[in-house]
Amino acid sequence: MSRTKNRPIGVGVIGAGPVVQAVHLPTLATLADRLTVTHVMDVDPEVAASVAARAGARHSTGLEELLADDNVDVVAVCSPHAFHAEHITAVVAAGKRGILCEKPLATTKAEAEHIAKAVSAAAVPIVVGAMHAYDPAWQAAQREWGDLPERVHLVRSRIYLPGNDEFIDLATDPMTAGTARPAAASGPPPTAAERIRNAVLGLATHTIPQLRQFLPGPVQVIEAHMLSPFGYRLVITGDGRTAELLALLPGAWEPDWTFEAWAPDARLRMTYPPSFVLAGSATSALTTESAGTRTWQFSVNGYQAEWLHLADVVEGRAEPLVGLSPAVADLVYALDLADGAAALLEDHG
Repeated sequence: MSRTKNRPIGVGVIGAGPVVQAVHLPTLATLADRLTVTHVMDVDPEVAASVAARAGARHSTGLEELLADDNVDVVAVCSPHAFHAEHITAVVAAGKRGILCEKPLATTKAEAEHIAKAVSAAAVPIVVGAMHAYDPAWQAAQREWGDLPERVHLVRSRIYLPGNDEFIDLATDPMTAGTARPAAASGPPPTAAERIRNAVLGLATHTIPQLRQFLPGPVQVIEAHMLSPFGYRLVITGDGRTAELLALLPGAWEPDWTFEAWAPDARLRMTYPPSFVLAGSATSALTTESAGTRTWQFSVNGYQAEWLHLADVVEGRAEPLVGLSPAVADLVYALDLADGAAALLEDHG
């Protein structure tokens, strides 16, 4: 599919929920010379119309209309997780030039294999929205840390944030679903095992690309706890190394989102701004005995960087920073952690 010379890359959006409204639309608005939202699809017509109007875009309630739009060059798959495989396959079949899929890429290994087969056959670049993997401060530290991943013995991820609703209200005037959106299925409340599995796939996936650098696997979940009102604590081991993943939402102000890795003579510390804030990149600090402490911080955040990278790949300016195979491996790793944590909670009733 070709596009008019000098026209920004047209972005079609599948699903116009809070993350699209509070993160992707504001992010893309800062990149208007490279990317512009041209079509918004949501099953709720009021949401679709309202969100599209903010971007001056077309709107629809059906996937077919978005995919038939010649002004859509790349597609952001921001639908519920269970539909990612179906929607990615449809985007590929429609001949679009690239995909950004919100994390997680899929919810099962079978779905991941289906996506990988479809995307590979069509050679369509796909970026999975684990924005920390694209954060310029992470990339800068990665270029300088040498053999740190081979020497790390302890990793810790800590996420302490107010509820998402607080950030969404600060970032945008949220448009909520009307009567057209299907009602949630009734039934018993989720078990602790189901809740921690969803928490790992929904929140801990932000950390997986970083965690896999230092604990590449296979790994074992040796402790798993749900925290109230929402959060988790996981302890993971593998190859003589240990990682602790700790999250609590809603926490209180000030937000605290860090990722740390220790070796006997070195330490990496990443400090991330909250996801809903256009506040530049993380701050990375790499401390070694030989070089002391070096720090990096940039004006572009991880969301901006991942969109700009997709634009570069689509236009032939760059090769994918995270290829399809590593993206699928990240998902399989997350699924293994989620299943391991859930099994521990099931064993304890």
